[in-house]
Amino acid sequence: RRATVDRACAPFNAQPLATMQSVAFSSRAVAAAAVSVRRRERSAAAPLSTAPIARTGASLSSSSRDAQAAAPLGTFTTPIRRRGSRRAGGVSLRVRAADAASADISAPSPAVIAPIPAAEGFATLSTVLGRIRDLPPSMRGEAAEASTKEVSAVLNGMKAGGHTTRWDCYPQLTRRNIFPNELAQMGVKDPDRIGRPSDTNDANFLMGVTFSTSALALVVGVTLPGDWGAFGSYLIGGVSLAVLAVGSTAPGLLAVAIDRFARISPQYRNRIARHEAAHFLIGFLLGVPVAGYSLGLGTAHTDFLEAKLELKINSRLAIQESTLLPLACVSMAGVAAEAMFFDEVQGQEGDLRDLQRILNKAEPRLSDAQQQALTRWAVWMAASMLRRHDAAFLALVDAMEAGAPVADCIKAIESAPQPTK
Repeated sequence: RRATVDRACAPFNAQPLATMQSVAFSSRAVAAAAVSVRRRERSAAAPLSTAPIARTGASLSSSSRDAQAAAPLGTFTTPIRRRGSRRAGGVSLRVRAADAASADISAPSPAVIAPIPAAEGFATLSTVLGRIRDLPPSMRGEAAEASTKEVSAVLNGMKAGGHTTRWDCYPQLTRRNIFPNELAQMGVKDPDRIGRPSDTNDANFLMGVTFSTSALALVVGVTLPGDWGAFGSYLIGGVSLAVLAVGSTAPGLLAVAIDRFARISPQYRNRIARHEAAHFLIGFLLGVPVAGYSLGLGTAHTDFLEAKLELKINSRLAIQESTLLPLACVSMAGVAAEAMFFDEVQGQEGDLRDLQRILNKAEPRLSDAQQQALTRWAVWMAASMLRRHDAAFLALVDAMEAGAPVADCIKAIESAPQPTK
């Protein structure tokens, strides 16, 4: 049996070692040739990029081959050091041009804004806003909406030229829960007074009317003879009763008189200027251009070119959070300014009313606790902006107190020193 096996294996045992190595090498060569043919077939079947990019490397493992194959570039060659050999070869990897094109499509380049010189930009703003100011009040809203894109384009061009760096410098707002102590840290003197109605001006007006009429009645009673003195005293004293009656039944009728009486104080006039300047500045920082403003008697307000803001507030359409947050900050900017510089907030009734109309249209709906939290955040955010841009805010207050046009107010904002922190 052993002899039979030896005879059967004799042809293989008789082959020399070199022959066996050559056979093995030939097998490997045939396999390599087959792989090369398959690669050429796949390469010919797909459109390839022809831009060569050379990269260097010491070795090419399976993971590095996968990483290089995934690179969205054209043909590149990587030197390979074979095991047990000092010779270096090259492997050519190709990526389809369609893959590179898809990478370019996924990351579109932003639109380029042409810079506008400062002199040209401010001249355009003065012309456009001057036309709106000269129109009757009933036509200003439509003109403001029609001029929004033009004014925004001018401000964006000036920003590209480096002349309006504060314009639209808060492109995205993020809301979070704010605690009352954070408002105090931001500079609010008494956070508990926010949301509480103020009757300081009403009380001062009633006291002034009472004391002045009493003093005048006393003088008339002493100086006029006989019944004339008594009649004059009763008549003048009845003015106080009439004021109390009107204030109890229709307090809105006394609003102009109360405002006029309060404007005797320089501090109150400065309060109004700070309140409206805060609306102006916060709107400017959030990318909402201003059409005009007024610090006049009973007409203190700030008009924005975004007439759509009023449409969103007055319409029945739902307001998403991306629009809700800037509107809330602009609405509460005056409240934040008063709370930071005065012990009492007096001009918050109208701002809170506007904010409530905005919150009622929020989508999704907000609970009472969520509305209070958003109001607190809006005050905190507006106060943080005013604190950061305090130099621009004070310059704007001075310009508005002097009655400067809107274009000059923007110059005052941009001419102020930049924040250092």
